[in-house]
Amino acid sequence: MTLARLAELHGVATEYAPSEGVTVRVPDATVVTVLRALDVDASTPEAVAAALAAAERDARERLLPATLVLWRGEPAPRALDGLPPGTALRVTTEDGARLDWSPDDPSAPPLGVYRIEAQAPDGRSSRSTLVVAPERLPQPPERVHGLLVQLYSVLSARSWGMGDLGDLREMAGWAGRTHGAGFVQVNPLHAAVPGAPVDPSPYRPSSRRFPDPVHLRIEEIPEFGYVGPEYRAELDAVLQEAGELRERVLNKGALIDRDAVWAAKRRALELVATVPLGPGRRAEYCDFLAEHGRALEDHATYCALAERYGHHWRDWPAELRDPRSAEAVVRTDGELAALVDFHCRLAWLTDRQLGAASRAAREAGMAVGVVHDLAVGVHPDGSDAWAGQDAFAAGMSVGAPPDAFNARGQDWGLPPWRPDALAASGHAPYRGLLRGMLRHAGALRIDHVMGLFRLWWVPEGREPTEGTYVRYDAEAMLAVLVLEAHRAGALVVGEDLGTVEPGVREALERRGVLGTSVLWFERDWAGDGRPLAPERWRAGCVATATTHDLPSTAARLTGEHVELRHRLGLLPGELGRERAADRAEVAEWLGYLDRLGLLPEGIGDEEAEVRAVHRFLLRTPARMVGIWLPDAVGDRRPQNLPGTWDQYPNWRLPVADASGRPLTLDELAGSPRLHRLLDLFGGPGAGARTEG
Repeated sequence: MTLARLAELHGVATEYAPSEGVTVRVPDATVVTVLRALDVDASTPEAVAAALAAAERDARERLLPATLVLWRGEPAPRALDGLPPGTALRVTTEDGARLDWSPDDPSAPPLGVYRIEAQAPDGRSSRSTLVVAPERLPQPPERVHGLLVQLYSVLSARSWGMGDLGDLREMAGWAGRTHGAGFVQVNPLHAAVPGAPVDPSPYRPSSRRFPDPVHLRIEEIPEFGYVGPEYRAELDAVLQEAGELRERVLNKGALIDRDAVWAAKRRALELVATVPLGPGRRAEYCDFLAEHGRALEDHATYCALAERYGHHWRDWPAELRDPRSAEAVVRTDGELAALVDFHCRLAWLTDRQLGAASRAAREAGMAVGVVHDLAVGVHPDGSDAWAGQDAFAAGMSVGAPPDAFNARGQDWGLPPWRPDALAASGHAPYRGLLRGMLRHAGALRIDHVMGLFRLWWVPEGREPTEGTYVRYDAEAMLAVLVLEAHRAGALVVGEDLGTVEPGVREALERRGVLGTSVLWFERDWAGDGRPLAPERWRAGCVATATTHDLPSTAARLTGEHVELRHRLGLLPGELGRERAADRAEVAEWLGYLDRLGLLPEGIGDEEAEVRAVHRFLLRTPARMVGIWLPDAVGDRRPQNLPGTWDQYPNWRLPVADASGRPLTLDELAGSPRLHRLLDLFGGPGAGARTEG
């Protein structure tokens, strides 16, 4: 019990409930290892007793929690009720001003993040972070619909072998003006880990704070047109290679080759960098550097060092493994310093094109605009892990416990933030991340939003089944999220699929965080298990037919996803039984759609059935309805097939028609099938209309 009490004080679970009525005890060895990652020694009974005494003494003597949250319009935090009478509170604002404050004062500090000091009459004092946040985020002004897109998969006749930010700008303008779309949601555009072959997954990035310059539209960089004649032949050769990359994907059946695309763009960017910035552009670049400060410098320094020494920063020379000593080394190395500036410039150029895409979406009439995606974590060898070593738990990886879909659990290979380090810093890394992500976002989708409450930590070298949950200060995480989104004027969407502990969805809904509802998972689980009636869906969500991790709707309706998993040896049971179960599920849904009058064409026409599914989504009260772009043209292939690595080309497929022929953005825009589907949602300005 002593170990359990110590673990509880540090937010480490000693048991968990994978399903109702089932409790699993976490091995003591796991608890001890996780506590060690939090700098708590629990290796012996004596060490446990000493650590417990220290933790309880700290809890007893501390006047304030590490982070105090004040929701505007709600009563003062309960943590203030226990302060000794006469305790003085003083807050320091974000610009350094100091002022006395009383919880009873109706003129509470403005929205923001402050340092707060408490001084008790008995001499005790405490310093904490005060977050003053809006009570709730705004919701979409009306029902909006939009496209769900993996940006790399949508190529135009102008992109270099994968979709880019120029394509995003064009797509937003077309979808908003022609189809009245209110948003375009894209995959994470985070910076990838340098080197080849690159990890193609956008959910295991080097940095979540800065975007990847592989998404740049090179020809739209202003300096591109001024590359000197001495470099034109080389630049022309790169442009020819870019055309060949595009041709191979669109017309020769090749997969998207991110490594080749980046190699070509990198050479082009080096040539573009030979053109000096004009005074106005130089001033804008300097403002960008000043705004992002050390975070950008660290990221660019990592990129430069990774080019010279490889991305495994733990193998770098000792003086380079620490960002501050590496900074001193770079200052004395002209070649490295120039490389750091080059990577800073790439971040600036990418940021400018992200801004252009966001403006295009708004100018096209989109009520929301571009929805960016925040991955749940970062690669252990990447920029964020190097620059923020003290904030990450050494020897730990984020994953998921065993469940009905995966009896062995999951290990995602992502180092988790330490909740104690976040609290000690006033959640500074988290605040900076959100501020960067929200710069050009009409909304932010948060992958595995349950991670704001707890994450499954897996000790290095152990199976996912030997992990445990570690809790975060969910109140503080939510308050910072709501505050930063409010400042940016953005919505927030939480991906809350899978195992969700009781109370989480309610807490998110209370603060205006929209959820994610996928048709095939929405059933009356508390009743007869049948498809959930559309009117019983929650309003605060993005309703979709599928996601990037699931079969396309055409594949689901035709059963092709079962055949694919069979070919790859991924079916949990015998093929005949799996086929029969899948057909029964599809037949149940189609019968239900038919009874609702949403399938006037009758069962048996796959395209009509796809439309019926979306008519159903429009019957729900969901504030946002997302259309998976491949569904609009009958694409059968999933963009990602969980449980595979080299057996399937995850994250490397262009959007294609039902026969597998890749389609350009222009062909997508002119597709009769796409128009027939999107016509269900009305034309420009018809985002609030529904059909059926």
